[in-house]
Amino acid sequence: MKTYQQFINGALVPARPNQEWIEVENPYTGQIVSRVPKGDDADALAALDAAKKAQPAWAAKSAPERAGFLKRFAALIREHRVELAKILVEEQAKILPLAQVEIDFTADYFDYYAGWARVYEGEIINSDDPNENIFLFRQPIGVVAGICPWNFPFFVMARKVAPALLTGCTIVVKPSSNTPNTTFAFANLVAQHVADLPKGVLNIVSGAGRTLGNTLVSSPLTDMVTLTGSVEAGQEIIRASAANVTKVSLELGGKAPALVFPDADLDLAVTSIVNSRVIFSGQVCNCAERAYVHKSVFDEFVAKFTAAMKAVPFGDPFGEGIVYSSQIDRVQQERIDALVGRAKAAGGEIVTGGKKAVCPKNGTGYFYEPTVILGAKQDSEIVQKETFGPIIPVLPFSDYDEAIALANDSDFGLTSSVYTKNVSTTLRAIKDLKFGETYVNRHNFEGMQGFHAGWRKSGIGGADGKHGMLEYLQTHVAYVKM
Repeated sequence: MKTYQQFINGALVPARPNQEWIEVENPYTGQIVSRVPKGDDADALAALDAAKKAQPAWAAKSAPERAGFLKRFAALIREHRVELAKILVEEQAKILPLAQVEIDFTADYFDYYAGWARVYEGEIINSDDPNENIFLFRQPIGVVAGICPWNFPFFVMARKVAPALLTGCTIVVKPSSNTPNTTFAFANLVAQHVADLPKGVLNIVSGAGRTLGNTLVSSPLTDMVTLTGSVEAGQEIIRASAANVTKVSLELGGKAPALVFPDADLDLAVTSIVNSRVIFSGQVCNCAERAYVHKSVFDEFVAKFTAAMKAVPFGDPFGEGIVYSSQIDRVQQERIDALVGRAKAAGGEIVTGGKKAVCPKNGTGYFYEPTVILGAKQDSEIVQKETFGPIIPVLPFSDYDEAIALANDSDFGLTSSVYTKNVSTTLRAIKDLKFGETYVNRHNFEGMQGFHAGWRKSGIGGADGKHGMLEYLQTHVAYVKM
């Protein structure tokens, strides 16, 4: 069993004599594969103090010099890409091909933000006075606390670290207690191979959210908190950071609608929505959670969609041809099963799936069958609440206005998708859908050069691209009289 250490002020920290530990379970096998420190307030404050002391000197370096470290991170990840992907599979039962995509995409992400070093800039603003210049400078916000989720732990770590370090911020990363291994493996690689990274610039600490996490968020040493997680976690962070008026950037839950119009390519829609629903066992916040299909093609769509969902193979995450594996833990499996049970009790028809599953190979893991539900009401729990599992309700609509109204009827506003061959329908839907992202005739997955941001309870601020980088910068305007 692997034992990891906190990474604070440029060094791996030896365990204390009375150290408490978090045991990390492989969801597929049920075995404990590692342990990480159950950090406390002292660990959080040590990391924040190191980041605070390191930040001025880090910000004083040129952006290209800071970007050089991001490039080295990218190269280091690529050199160890296979090893890191296997660690990721073991700690969360993500299928190997998807785990490898996450590792490779993370390396590309560091390179992408390194490319912004000579691109991001301030502004010169016209003054009312002809003898005055107005300059807008962009300065690093300071010390960042990055709280990462368990579903894409390695990529989201980079999503926070890359723009923070590029812009001159320093950062303390807290990985999820469910999936800390890949992030700590990266910390070990940095400690071994990037020893000249200034101490305190990057810190990685583990611990419970209500202790170590709360200290990271509520400390006056923290200038910004960036979280990817649940609505409840986001609300707690807003409350905890309020006393210091700390900036927050939050990517929270989603309940993405998929709209299938009568002229849609049904085979494309079926394939895209199935892929968007079952990727990583349905545990992806931006993928399709509810489908609305025009009544003229509803029966045909349902028949094709049900057959496709029923045929999705699941099992060993290292297995050949497997599309998804175990849920992250038993709690998540039980939660999904309870949601489906309540949907059925409320009048929903389970046309395929609808129950826990046993792994076809050896009976281990927290599996749930790919599930399609008909007859759910718009105001029902299964339509309104995020499920985070391979289950999806399908509802009919009569016309464009009804489709848009049903899609927008949600507390969430992260992503949405549209299937149509009509350009006018596409452009109208993009205008009328109240979501941070809309995917048209394709799967639900964002690009690093876009801006991943939610409306309503799906978040504040966002990540990726130019606008994601600007989250880590604050403005300083100077009025210069000649």
